[in-house]
Amino acid sequence: MATSDWRLEGEWIKNCNCAFGCPCDFNARPTLGYCKGLVGMRITKGHFEGTRLDGLVFAVTVDFPGALHEGNGQMQPIIDERATPEQREALFSIMSGKHSAEGTLFHIFSLIVTKIHDPVFAPFEFSFDKDGRVARVVAKGLLETEVEPIKNPVTGDPHRIQVVMPEGFEHRAAEIASANIRSTGAIKFDTAGSHSSLANVVQTPEGVAA
Repeated sequence: MATSDWRLEGEWIKNCNCAFGCPCDFNARPTLGYCKGLVGMRITKGHFEGTRLDGLVFAVTVDFPGALHEGNGQMQPIIDERATPEQREALFSIMSGKHSAEGTLFHIFSLIVTKIHDPVFAPFEFSFDKDGRVARVVAKGLLETEVEPIKNPVTGDPHRIQVVMPEGFEHRAAEIASANIRSTGAIKFDTAGSHSSLANVVQTPEGVAA
């Protein structure tokens, strides 16, 4: 598979409608039998060939009728409106999976998604505290999600748990938290107290570098 020189380093959020501890991370079926969710990233340092991507935010909402590996998914890219035409094209090139090795995140997405809704461009708010398990992402008029620590059901104290995936294609380690999601774009859904993963990641054409 053709690859190019690119790298995305930054703060990564995966929120979905499943119970805490995303079943996909364990090769299990989605909690409700289907998956609606999102991934989002603030790129602290990145590029595609000669195009710099530092500071940009993107999100992708998804809808799968069953387990992700069964395919037939839908997705809608939401891109930071500050991105220049060259930066937009660079992000689309990365997301296409055409510039990634087999078995890597974006390549896998290219195989399991059969419908891509038109991308939209929006102003973003993005706050992220991985160790505190607190985050907020807003794509104005399209998507809002807040993350907070899972609470002990008896005491109400914050509950901390991590998932470590030494051979993960999305991240190597993530803090697990609780998410509320309101998606009003092409893929509509609303959740409260559902799954969240927060991670610092480095993605390259060969896969996760950190």
